[in-house]
Amino acid sequence: MLWRRDDPVDLNLLRTFVAVYETRSLTTAAGRLFVTQPAVSQGLARLRRELGDPLFERAGRALVPTPLAESLFPDIRDAIARIDRSLGTVHGFDPAASDRVFRIALSELGEIGYFPDILQAVRAEAPGIRVEVVPLEVARLPEWLARGTVDLAVSSSPVADDFEHVVLKSERYGVLMSPRHPLAAVGVSLDAYVRATHVVVAGDSGRPNLHAALQRIGARVDATVSVNRFATLPPLLSASTDLIATVPGTIGAGWASSWPLVVRDMPFAVASVDVSLYRRVTTTHVAALDWFHERVRRAIVGTPGQFFSIRAGAVTT
Repeated sequence: MLWRRDDPVDLNLLRTFVAVYETRSLTTAAGRLFVTQPAVSQGLARLRRELGDPLFERAGRALVPTPLAESLFPDIRDAIARIDRSLGTVHGFDPAASDRVFRIALSELGEIGYFPDILQAVRAEAPGIRVEVVPLEVARLPEWLARGTVDLAVSSSPVADDFEHVVLKSERYGVLMSPRHPLAAVGVSLDAYVRATHVVVAGDSGRPNLHAALQRIGARVDATVSVNRFATLPPLLSASTDLIATVPGTIGAGWASSWPLVVRDMPFAVASVDVSLYRRVTTTHVAALDWFHERVRRAIVGTPGQFFSIRAGAVTT
């Protein structure tokens, strides 16, 4: 049986469809909709009959959408989001009375530099709201944002697929080193930069930009030292007279304000890195998501980042 254009549409069935599509689970969809699993199963069965299509098929423990479900989902999701946003203007979202949990994916640097301001902005209006930080995994962000595993994500690496996002900052690079490093006094020439002893952070999202810039000028830099965490750089560089690191300028300036470190200009052009705020595409609680998104956006745009908080003497073993 095909769905005729003049058939009335049960909005609850469409919400059920979207929840199952996004979660791939009847149980998880039921929890999101605040109904029982049998209610979700019954709603899905009705929708299957009306559309004449199974919509989802089992693949192990997950539900995989059929081609028809894949084609229907974007328009249905967007329509429900518009309805919820319109209703939200009537009923509103009261942050002061909310005890909602928001999840935001942040890198190590994002958690150090931006989260204090994010939390302060949220708690100023919504003391009962909980905010959970999820360690950023860029490769998994498309799945997380599509299924609502996280509400927001801050990333300086582009995210696959066309997720809604806004650019918060554009970071230029600088060369960070001890003031006792020979280059601190004379500046960094291209030849000196290439010959210097470099320390890099494994997984640094800015490294592809740096490599591309070096390739354009026919230069190559081999990292002598590699570490796992950005927080390792300040104590490592301040204790060394021969190591340098290429870091976003704001971060380098923050560290130089509390560590015996200096930032020098790059000796060649490197494309800036855009720090972007991504939001989930799931349709639940759109008014609340709009509120959280705006508080996070303002908090990050309005601060250079509290990277100075990694202070000399504060690192313990």
